[in-house]
This record gives sequence, C-alpha cells and structure tokens, in this order.
Amino acid sequence: MKALDGLDPALEHRVRLAICVLLARHGEISFAAFKQQLDLTDGNLGAQLRRLEDAGYLALRRDFVERKPVTWYRLTAAGRKALDRHLRALREVIGAAGG
Repeated sequence: MKALDGLDPALEHRVRLAICVLLARHGEISFAAFKQQLDLTDGNLGAQLRRLEDAGYLALRRDFVERKPVTWYRLTAAGRKALDRHLRALREVIGAAGG
C-alpha cells in the first residue's frame, strides 16, 4: 500500500505523535505541561522528546520561571512537515480501509 510509505517511523509511537499534535495546536509547551497532559514518567517523556529532537523535529529553549528551570518545546519546520506528511498518510490508510 503506497500510503504506508508516507508514515514516519519517528511518529509511529503514540506518545511522539501526541507530542507533535499538541505542539502543532499550541505552538510551545513545557516539559511539565507535557508530563501532566500525557501522564508519563519523567524518563519516558524525556526519551520520547529526545527521539523527536534527534530527528530534528523539535527545538527547545530553557528558561527560568520563579527561579526554577523550565524547558519549552516547539516543532521545527522539519517537524511540522513530517507531521503533515504522516497525518496525510494516516488519512489515506484510513480511507483505503473504507473509514
């Protein structure tokens, strides 16, 4: 099935896909907000964010809020393009299944 070729291995994991969808919707999200919304441990969330960062899909910035470090994440242009391509492929797969 040709549509499967458009699926991005980095986005096939449900947590990584959720991270990118949330960032596409909200622009920038902190580590703490991700942790709360996705109900993940620090280690699991950190590993998934690192995988997306290593793929070039995320950019991060570190800041201080009330003297506490906060890490913020956003999609890069490559991340946005990969997410759009992946979602388009998912729609094609669903359409081919009659959904």
